Amino acid sequence: MSIAQALLEALESLNGNKMRSSLTVLGIVIGVAAVIAMLAVGNGAQESITGSISSIGTNLLFVFRGGPDQARGPGGRTQGGSGNNDRPLTLADAEAIADPFAAPSVAAVAPIIQGSNTITFGGENTTTSISGVTETFQAVRNMEVEEGEFINQEHELGRMSVVVLGPETADKLFGHHDGIVGETVRIEGQPFRVIGVLVAKGGGSMGSEDDAAYVPFTTAQARLLKRNARDQVDVIFAQATSAESVTQASDEISNILRQRHRTPVGEDDFTVFTQADFLETFETITGVLTIFLGGIAGISLLVGGIGIMNIMLVSVTERTREIGLRKALGARKRDILLQFLTESSLLSMIGGIIGIMFGWLIAFIVGKVATATGNNFTPIVGADAIILSTSFSAIIGLFFGIYPASRAASLEPVEALRYE
Repeated sequence: MSIAQALLEALESLNGNKMRSSLTVLGIVIGVAAVIAMLAVGNGAQESITGSISSIGTNLLFVFRGGPDQARGPGGRTQGGSGNNDRPLTLADAEAIADPFAAPSVAAVAPIIQGSNTITFGGENTTTSISGVTETFQAVRNMEVEEGEFINQEHELGRMSVVVLGPETADKLFGHHDGIVGETVRIEGQPFRVIGVLVAKGGGSMGSEDDAAYVPFTTAQARLLKRNARDQVDVIFAQATSAESVTQASDEISNILRQRHRTPVGEDDFTVFTQADFLETFETITGVLTIFLGGIAGISLLVGGIGIMNIMLVSVTERTREIGLRKALGARKRDILLQFLTESSLLSMIGGIIGIMFGWLIAFIVGKVATATGNNFTPIVGADAIILSTSFSAIIGLFFGIYPASRAASLEPVEALRYE
């Protein structure tokens, strides 16, 4: 029996049991669509996160309080570990890092203190991140002002009650983020004049940069975010002179802080992160998440394969006399084996093709819903997901079709003809 003849007979057999074949194909469709959609969501999440981090710039460094095992994030919150003997970062540390003779690979430095406070305007209020920043923060973090201006040296020296809002924070308070410069909001009951609104950037490595507010460092230090030490800072952002000099800048910063804090190598009470470190961490996390989602979706394919085996076993039972007649007329064992394997593979192939289209449709809908809800997230249907799911479905079809096909091919002609 030729492959073309086996394919034709398989189509005739499946067409004779349309409902049963359709339900079997549906199992494969759901499995393939789930794998493609889940991998698309995972790839989209990875691209969104890494894109947000990369948009900040490839030459940005973050200096946190605490050694590698107990690095502290903004506000002094411990990222990991439990050590309490670490020395806090200070404005003097930031000034030392900004010294071009001590750190020639560092172009600019921006220390900040950060916390969470409630901002009110009229009858609206929202709790958001409040950061005390210096004039250099805008350039170091590549922030753009949509309207108004950013905090400058005059605001810092005068400890002025001014604030720059992220667009999301402005929307929550005013219902829009344009035409609000000059308005007065209250932070912890204290009046602050809005002097600027930032351009939307989306989520970043430090959380959403659109839902945030920025005040002069000296104002935050004196009135909003008091620390144990007068010149204590939570994070120091440093900008390397170029992407190629990031490693050199990291070494220079580490050497300066070791000298100032009098800590030996290997016992640092600070941690320097680069964009590459964050990218690597997030790519690892999202990669594991994608594999996890794909594995869960793969279970649906396995269930679909069991459905194929079930339907083929039923088909063997129903067609026992037909198999006996074929073998009595000279059909060989391999002809019967080829016939049933072709049927199971055809079911899997049809399900795989429909599943690809259905999976792409699900990913497309998820992307549209994400856009409609204001999330910068687009599922990515990659060729690897399509190849993986279709290959797996084909293997499933063959694997779960082998037993029924072997059972059919092993039937004795006399016994098969006597079957009722």
